[in-house]
Amino acid sequence: MPATKPTVYLETHSQDPAYNLAFEETVLKVRKDRPYLLLWQNDNTIVVGQNQNTAAEIDPDFVEAHHIHVVRRITGGGAVYHDLGNLNYSFLTDVDNAADMTYQQFTRPVVEALQGLGLQAEASGRNDILVEGRKVSGTAQRLLGKRMLFHGTLLFDSDLSTIAGALRADPSKFQSKSAQSVRSRVGNIRSFLKEDMNLPAFWQYLKSSFGGEGLESGSLTQEELAAVQALKENKYDTWEWTYGRSPHFTFINKRKWPGGMLEAGLQVTEGHIEDLRFYGDFLSLTSLDGTVEALRGVPYRRREVEKILKTLPLDRCFGSLTPQEILDTIFA
Repeated sequence: MPATKPTVYLETHSQDPAYNLAFEETVLKVRKDRPYLLLWQNDNTIVVGQNQNTAAEIDPDFVEAHHIHVVRRITGGGAVYHDLGNLNYSFLTDVDNAADMTYQQFTRPVVEALQGLGLQAEASGRNDILVEGRKVSGTAQRLLGKRMLFHGTLLFDSDLSTIAGALRADPSKFQSKSAQSVRSRVGNIRSFLKEDMNLPAFWQYLKSSFGGEGLESGSLTQEELAAVQALKENKYDTWEWTYGRSPHFTFINKRKWPGGMLEAGLQVTEGHIEDLRFYGDFLSLTSLDGTVEALRGVPYRRREVEKILKTLPLDRCFGSLTPQEILDTIFA
């Protein structure tokens, strides 16, 4: 993690996913003086990416029967499952030029920490970390001004059967819709260790590995903690944020691209785009609200939409998806 000042270490002291995500977002917004490291855990939870259609990502009957929380985060990417066998990490730091930042710069300390335990770890694909070909970590990031949040999961000793049951496997991502196709892709770090360790020991190891000797322990002020609680209650606990209300779509088009899944739902009235939503696991850096607003009222014609897209920071909104791929999805 690029840094010029010693990193400050924070803990949320909570396993409530809505509170933890509110804590992380608050640190991103109000603590801009130093690099920060967070290590935290959620109780049984599905965390969906900011641009995903929540209802399409989960098995609601399984989620209800197993009392699994469902929350939405502020970063892109796909849905992930958290339990107390999983450990989450968050890096928050300044970046001078977001266009020059790569996932490898942030995944490197994670990969090196795992390699330090004797594991055959490597960064792979768009945003995964693998050990012996099995996914043990998924990562995502968010840019706010010059402030970057990069966070990820670390499957240490999670219940892989619950992961498979809670998440719906998209047939365009896997050869089979079965739970086996999910289980075959993921693995627990503990099972690869040559010398066993428990999760508290792993937690302490990561804290030392990520922070080094210059790591400083910190805490939020009472005012900041009040802001966390308010954000939890007014945003992360709400149905509107987690599931969202969608317009009645005239068209729903979906395509899988190298940069991720993209689905466009459009409400077209008298030849003009009245409303639209973009869903998918593409790795956006910022909210798509500005893109959606810019396209409202535009004639539903490719050349007209293309004109608008050329004026927008598409790399920040849609990750590595190209303008051509976005247009091909909208007009599929």
